[in-house]
Amino acid sequence: MLLLWVTMWLWDWFLWMDVSRMLLYAFVMTVLLVYFLVKKDPPNFPPGPPALPFLGNVFNIEHKQPHIYLTKLAGVYGNVFCIRLGRHKTVFVSGWGMVKEALVTQADNFADRPYSPMVDSIYSGNSAGLFFSNGKVWRRQRRFAMATLRTFGLAKSSTEQSICEESRHLQEAMEKETEPFDPVPLLNNAVANIICQIVFGRRFDYGDQRFQSMLRNLSQMAYLEGSIWALLFDSFPALMKHLPGPHNDIFSSSRSLEASIRAEIERHKLDLDPSDPRDYIDSFLIESQRNRNSELGFDEDNLALCCVDLFLAGSETTSKTLQWGLIYLINNPHVQVKVQAEIDRVIGQNRRPTMADRPNLPYTDAVIHEVQRMGNIVPLNGFRMATRDTTLGGFFIPKGTSVMPNLTSVLFDPTEWETPDTFNPGHFLDAEGRFVRREAFLPFSAGKRACLGEGLARMELFLFFVGLFQRFCFSTVDGVELRTEGIIGATRTPFPFHIYAKAR
Repeated sequence: MLLLWVTMWLWDWFLWMDVSRMLLYAFVMTVLLVYFLVKKDPPNFPPGPPALPFLGNVFNIEHKQPHIYLTKLAGVYGNVFCIRLGRHKTVFVSGWGMVKEALVTQADNFADRPYSPMVDSIYSGNSAGLFFSNGKVWRRQRRFAMATLRTFGLAKSSTEQSICEESRHLQEAMEKETEPFDPVPLLNNAVANIICQIVFGRRFDYGDQRFQSMLRNLSQMAYLEGSIWALLFDSFPALMKHLPGPHNDIFSSSRSLEASIRAEIERHKLDLDPSDPRDYIDSFLIESQRNRNSELGFDEDNLALCCVDLFLAGSETTSKTLQWGLIYLINNPHVQVKVQAEIDRVIGQNRRPTMADRPNLPYTDAVIHEVQRMGNIVPLNGFRMATRDTTLGGFFIPKGTSVMPNLTSVLFDPTEWETPDTFNPGHFLDAEGRFVRREAFLPFSAGKRACLGEGLARMELFLFFVGLFQRFCFSTVDGVELRTEGIIGATRTPFPFHIYAKAR
């Protein structure tokens, strides 16, 4: 019996060894097959750094300053190069010449967004809002949003007055601060209230708890959507869906923000007057009644998502630019003095600024533009996708390839800017001190996916900026120089800072 048992055990062991070897062999062959299939590129595909099987180059990217890392890669591999995010190939486009070629010259070829597991999870796979939709839904929704912004924003004379009135609320809040204070919450409140008036038809008191909750969720989303966590989720969605981590906060923040917006939609439905729309939500609801059977995105789910997109784009970027404006003018007091001297000469210290003053304030206008350039609010732009086979920079880009324009490489392109790494308002002035536009100035991106609220953002930046420096001298704690590196998410955020606002 013992001999029989030993014989059977040895037989089972040999069988197990054979099965183990087979499984190990199959695993190794699968890895090699996947590796070579992924590595195999079509002829004349853009070059790039070596990538690991399955992982790609995800862990090579400097997560604190990815835009800097990717700009440096262009110096090694050229202005059109490829890296792998997980198993997916992404072509990065750098430098003014190549970015212009992709976004402007070949605008139709790179107008779509690629599939994103993160976006699909945030938007529940139903609708795609304004920024992540494609095709006829995107075109119709973008046209509708731009028309509504013109109606309730730029073309409405009261918008300028609303911005000036909100500027007054902001200034009054700053006047109450006698110690060094964090200006970010106040700037967020003021800027968000402008888009709230256009989308929701009303402004919120700075102490409104629901308003503050919306702003917190917004800031959380803006940071995390551009973080390494979002990149990991898009690269390895099947794994990341089951792991704890900050990426889960994106979903909770988006759900909370969407719930607040849905409450606003329900409030609008109670007293909607189809003959007299008050704001974006009213206009959308009226349009949805006209397009009940259409497939153009006019449903309440998509309305909520479009509002999230407008709220995000209309609040975060302008507020961040004003934050950088305070930092750069505090760090360059001679520029602040010169701006205030020009404002005093043209407007004085009592009259409110208007957009009609802008042509007469060329130095101030140049400073605002240089703040936008150096602030570099959206360092990488959003992913695009090749809608057809095409070439870019002499390289073949197959249909469906993800493409990322690197806006940092444009705003700091040494072939376009005399002193690209230095804060220099002279970049936007001619020899006689007149304001000059620069073609490589792309803080709002370009082409068919350019920021649809660019005109409104420019108005806000000018009126808020001039109003603040007309009213206050800004400084910080003695011996402190405010940091200019920035925290990178979907937008580039200043490190926390505190300032003095001394009434002039």
